[in-house]
Amino acid sequence: MDRVKVTVAVTGGIAAYKAAEVVRRLQDAGFDPHVVMTRAAEEFVRPLTFAALTGHKVVTSLWGEDAGASGGELSGIEHIDEAQTTAALIVVPATADILAKFAHGLADDFLSTMYLATTAPVIVAPAMNVVMWQHPAVQQNLATLRSRGVRIVEPGSGYLACGMIGGGRLAEESAIVAAVAEALSNPTAHETSASAATPQDLAGETVLITAGGTREPIDPVRYIGNRSSGKMGYALATEAAGRGARVILVSAPSALAVPAACELVPVTTSEEMHKAVLDRLPETTIVIMAAAVSDYRVAEVASQKLKREGPRTLRLEPTADILKEVAERRAAGTLVVGFAAETENVLANGQAKLERKGADALVVNDVSGTTTGFDSDRNAGTFLTPDASVDLPTESKTAMASRILDQVAVLRSKTTIQRLT
Repeated sequence: MDRVKVTVAVTGGIAAYKAAEVVRRLQDAGFDPHVVMTRAAEEFVRPLTFAALTGHKVVTSLWGEDAGASGGELSGIEHIDEAQTTAALIVVPATADILAKFAHGLADDFLSTMYLATTAPVIVAPAMNVVMWQHPAVQQNLATLRSRGVRIVEPGSGYLACGMIGGGRLAEESAIVAAVAEALSNPTAHETSASAATPQDLAGETVLITAGGTREPIDPVRYIGNRSSGKMGYALATEAAGRGARVILVSAPSALAVPAACELVPVTTSEEMHKAVLDRLPETTIVIMAAAVSDYRVAEVASQKLKREGPRTLRLEPTADILKEVAERRAAGTLVVGFAAETENVLANGQAKLERKGADALVVNDVSGTTTGFDSDRNAGTFLTPDASVDLPTESKTAMASRILDQVAVLRSKTTIQRLT
């Protein structure tokens, strides 16, 4: 069986060397990677590296003599051939510069021209300094690309080449390859999303989204917490803003950049989240509680750091049930969607929680595994309502956010019809 041709585009960032490992993993997954490089990328890795790995010529210029133009002949239309014969375009690393070019339709080199000429799925894996990553211009460009169907493999957090610690670190090679496989498993998704504008089905709505994991203090330096990264909540906020909603993001501590066009309300503890949500509830028309809120807090927080003096017992007390209280206090017509992370009897426990909390819907997911849920860029679950359930297949959290908001839009249309009748 012939291998599926994909194009790996390498741009000029220090993470360019990791593209070689992505190429190798794509080969292991059964793909036939061809490589395109920008001029800046050549400052970090030589084209010969990729030529040796792939066995194919490496294109480095739109016009000049390069590894993709034997004898130095004009290669000005080669971008059309590459664009039309590849099954997917993967940009790794994707610098702030190339994201800006893609978002604004600039075409001054082989890669940016090829991007405009292809109808294949496009996957970008950004990598850059944390301050650059958080810049509103970069976030706005990402939002524009998402709205056009480009898949974003979100960067991770950690030690960066510049010496700083934070977001902007290139995603793991396995996550990038998984995103490629996912894109090609549903080949019409890109064409649909790229050929039509992002639906504005949340225009006029004020959507309050909670994200991240709360921290309950033990003493001035220790706390009880959980493994939530905030990725699901932030993906929902990004998608909701892209659909025209005004978004209020109530977030516990997270290393993620604040999505463009979202109002951030930072909190730390469950009590702070409780107050923030109830304070903003009157102006909200849709509430999505994606945060991992601690069920318990320490009853007596020590004023000084506790010393190591043998066994110690902490007395815990329950925290406020924010989801239930929101469902009880909301104004007529306000939709409330909760989340439930389960490790056993997932659907049964989810249905019981939905009834107990009084929410309109519940997104329930199994967090007992290691490939989805907490700490992962991927997720899966079920969208539960009192009379129906919709499977949410394993995919990126960005894609899952879109599916969840599709269901929220359906719920909103039903409530509108009920009011009219």
